[in-house]
Order: sequence, then C-alpha cells, then structure tokens
Amino acid sequence: QVQLVESGGGLVQAGASLRLSCAASGRSSSSGAMAWFRQATGKEREFVASITWINWIVGTTRYVDSVKGRFTISRDNAKNTLSLQMNSLKPEDTAVYYCAASRGAIPTTASLVDYWGQGTQVTVSS
Repeated sequence: QVQLVESGGGLVQAGASLRLSCAASGRSSSSGAMAWFRQATGKEREFVASITWINWIVGTTRYVDSVKGRFTISRDNAKNTLSLQMNSLKPEDTAVYYCAASRGAIPTTASLVDYWGQGTQVTVSS
C-alpha cells in the first residue's frame, strides 16, 4: 500500500508562485508513473500533469493545455517525492490539488489512478 502526503498549498495573489510536494511512503521504485490532479468546487477532478521514469531516469512529462508553460512537474527519486512548481498562477487555478500514483498505466485520467493523496488547497485571488 502506497501512502501519498501532499504539502505546499496556500492562498496567493494572481501572478504568484507555489510549489507543491508529495511524499510517497515506502522504497522508491526504479520505474513508475505519478501525476497531479486538481478539483475545483463543483467540478470534476481533472488531470494536471504526469511524469514517468524508467530505471531511475525521467521519461515523459505531460501537461493539460491550461498549465503548459506555467507548471513544471518533477520527481526526486532519492527522496521519493513528487513536486509541482506552479508559476504565474491564475484565479482559475484555484482547486484542491491531489498527488496520484498508479501501479501500471500513466495516470492521465482518474480511472487509471491506484493511489491518491489527501489533497492540498490552492487558492489564487485576483
């Protein structure tokens, strides 16, 4: 069983930056896939970004169009952590952000996620 714990959320003004972190329990796997999702009030949970690594080497990263060029997903294999650097934040980025991991497929949809974190709130004021 993998446990994921997010941190780093908060209240910021538009244009500011935040860095989210996700600590995963257990030994780091040499290959895998993780992602960030978000859910705004009254909306469905949506994919934000994903990252894969094979034999400890980062492979592909993917982003939803609305965050491309502003958000960067990264992974620290030694610390078994996942991060999301969010720059130029907009009010529409306001949501609860969830860390996600899968045992197999790249988790680009909620149905492919096997493990969820508890979420961290990000609020961007205009």
